[in-house]
Amino acid sequence: MKKNIGSIDKIIRLVLAVGLFSLFFVLEGNARYWALTGLIPLVTGLINFCPIWAIFGVNTCPLKTEA
Repeated sequence: MKKNIGSIDKIIRLVLAVGLFSLFFVLEGNARYWALTGLIPLVTGLINFCPIWAIFGVNTCPLKTEA
């Protein structure tokens, strides 16, 4: 897997994951389990790879310059 998530994108994904997980404690009934969708941005942010972006060719990783 080639990394396709940059640092700003990673921070946004992790903040989004925390926000979604917090809904688990706010919502009631079966609606609270929608908060588990926070696993998707959490995992993609931690491994620096998003399979959906790989399909569409999106890459937010900065290019490495050759010395």
